[in-house]
Amino acid sequence: MNISRIKCITLLFILLASVFNALGAAAEDTIDEIIVSADFRNATLLESAASISVIDGETISQRQAWHLEQLLNIAPNVNFSSGASRGRFIQIRGIGERSQFIEPLNPSVGILVDGIDFTGIAGAATTMDIQQVEILRGPQGTLYGANALAGLINLQAVQPSKETAGNLSVSLGDYNSQTVSAGLGGSVSDRLGYRFAVQQYSTDGYIENDFLNRDDTNNIDELSLRSILDWQASIDTNIKLTVFHVNADNGYDAFSLDNTRHALSDNPGHDRHEATAIALQSNWQGNQHFELDSTLSYANNNLEYGYDEDWTYGDICVDFVCIYDGYASVDNYIRDRENISLDVRLVSKDGEQIFDGSTDWIMGVYWRDQDEQLLRQYSFAAGDFTSDFDTSNQAIYGQLDTHFSDNLTLTTGLRLEKRKADYSDSELVAHGMNESLWGGRIALHYQTTANAMIYGLVSRGYKAGGVNSDPGLDAADREFDTEQMWNIETGIKGVWLDGSLQAQLSAFYQLRDDIQIKQSLVQPIAETNATSFTDYFGNAADGKNYGLEMEFNWLATETVVLFGSIGLLEAEFDTPLSDTLDSREQAHAPSYQFSLGSTFQLSDNLAFTLDIEGKDEFFLSSRHSAETQAYELVNANMTFDTGDWELSIWGRNLTDKDVIVRGFGSFGNDPRNGYITEPYYQFGAPRVVGFAGKYEF
Repeated sequence: MNISRIKCITLLFILLASVFNALGAAAEDTIDEIIVSADFRNATLLESAASISVIDGETISQRQAWHLEQLLNIAPNVNFSSGASRGRFIQIRGIGERSQFIEPLNPSVGILVDGIDFTGIAGAATTMDIQQVEILRGPQGTLYGANALAGLINLQAVQPSKETAGNLSVSLGDYNSQTVSAGLGGSVSDRLGYRFAVQQYSTDGYIENDFLNRDDTNNIDELSLRSILDWQASIDTNIKLTVFHVNADNGYDAFSLDNTRHALSDNPGHDRHEATAIALQSNWQGNQHFELDSTLSYANNNLEYGYDEDWTYGDICVDFVCIYDGYASVDNYIRDRENISLDVRLVSKDGEQIFDGSTDWIMGVYWRDQDEQLLRQYSFAAGDFTSDFDTSNQAIYGQLDTHFSDNLTLTTGLRLEKRKADYSDSELVAHGMNESLWGGRIALHYQTTANAMIYGLVSRGYKAGGVNSDPGLDAADREFDTEQMWNIETGIKGVWLDGSLQAQLSAFYQLRDDIQIKQSLVQPIAETNATSFTDYFGNAADGKNYGLEMEFNWLATETVVLFGSIGLLEAEFDTPLSDTLDSREQAHAPSYQFSLGSTFQLSDNLAFTLDIEGKDEFFLSSRHSAETQAYELVNANMTFDTGDWELSIWGRNLTDKDVIVRGFGSFGNDPRNGYITEPYYQFGAPRVVGFAGKYEF
């Protein structure tokens, strides 16, 4: 593993920190306490026996991040794949999907927005009025079940307040980037509070279509709306209603035959997502022994994803010398997905523990039903393809927190889940699955001091098996089995240096069995020498993922804050992937990634933030050997803050690096070279600079 660059950068920041610490006085302020809301009980970050990243609203604003994908590089060992207008496929510790086409998908990373399930469709995860983003690494077998083998990401909005408060912000940047957002909250009465928010983000994108003479074929146009009503119905009952809507009408024209940001397509694609969702949360405290918490959520998602498969125009062989004639094809996927879920739990109250008052307890039941219908419109198909994929999950779960002393606590959790899946399509493929699944965790954490703790954790997660839809597959390839994973983890968390340094370090070792791995069936396109591919899932025998994760936030002096994260990862297959690919590292699993930065308070009103983020190279797929390149990106923000008004100049990727966010390694699509198979890449955002203003009241 080549980590010379990260060593140099780390040493540089350590040196700078030492210099600032020697020159400046010790910081008088302390770091604010961070509360994690994704677990069964609200707890501070430093009390949670797991590797968790929490990204607050200030960081979101400072990075000018309008979508979850623009935050993921902050967290160690978290990666994403694009292949669309957004990086909506997420990997944690090297585990997670990278794309979806015709096949039904069982996600590895759970996504919750205000308690609403958006797992597998993270394109809806805009950061409108988000208070914090919580990233839980490792299997969440007790907490979330089948769709959180790798981890869980929870986005929590700003909540209603007693006093009237709000904000209005505007941001302008390169490539005609424009953002307008607003939030307003307060109370109607002593018992009813509200919060409303809206955000409109648009940009022309970073692709120039030379054939159409347009620079907006890969545009983003996203509208987000949210309303929250918080009602104290009685002295014992609190009810919260959240309504959330996203309308993303984005373009998709990201690939070029020459691997540049200049496209030649005559039918640019699109990546649309309209979502309307509602969550009803309640808390009842009428019993002296326990609280009753429930969350009922419903989400309706309409998605349309399409692209120009040939990436060019019909007369390309008139303008260029071609070995073979060109072809024309478009591929379009329309998905309608509805899901409804109900989670009800009993949570013991303080002073009402069991086993002689030593053990807090939780008992819960969970139900989820999802229906996903697909319409595929493909130029080379005899007719439209349709499919219906229905899943139903029922689970019971429980957790005990046993306090052996004021300093030593043992947590044990277990989840038993029943999953039923039914699949049918227009090619007469029909398949049903019934599975009994289980997961859980055992964690021991010891409070070494009032401000520091160490923990050890063993957890088990699972990912349901499924069916492949393509009728061209052999019967043996139609089904794939459930994947299981054991996670062994230890770590230390704490606050040191009189409250000025907050840090956490964890080490993990994960054993994966029956790994679900995506492969591709490569097929010739009729009457051409070009090729197309159809994805399908199979099972590799096993593998292992292990590494380290570290995060810190240090008030080095009264005017200097240092912050950062480092993730080290080894993710390997233990068996050959195919007859031509030996066992090797897993896809989208860089051996290192980091984010290091500093904020300098230049005056009472003026602050400057500089940060560097980077990743090692990694394989783009398990079916070929195409890789990304290692990179480092430099970002900066200068903010003038008067209290009510905030003005900033910001820049991302200031050195204008080309970063690969998706790629194909063995795909023939260029008639000029005879459709020779070669790698093709999609690039992330280049250098973008802008100006922002915000007013808070």
